[in-house]
Amino acid sequence: MKTHAAKRVEITIEAPMERRLRAALEGAGITGYTVMPVQGGSGRSGSWSREGQVGSAGGMIAVICIIRPDKLDGLLEAAFAVVEDHIGVISVTDCDVLRAERF
Repeated sequence: MKTHAAKRVEITIEAPMERRLRAALEGAGITGYTVMPVQGGSGRSGSWSREGQVGSAGGMIAVICIIRPDKLDGLLEAAFAVVEDHIGVISVTDCDVLRAERF
């Protein structure tokens, strides 16, 4: 089966920034993404967990986008404009997709 090169971008950011991040991505022409809650983890500031939180204000989300390589620079510029002043991280990996017309 033929595969096609793509980029997988994962953005982890504070949950209250979701609306702003989604608007930035859509403004950059990114129409496909998945938003998931992040249950906990560990980073530069130590371990953290959503356990015991009421609401999402103190939580984190992960936004995953799979895009054509030519859209990467625009996505990164838009996402970093939101992430740079907040807790968050952006990662990019190479991936392959089966239906290139979907991306």
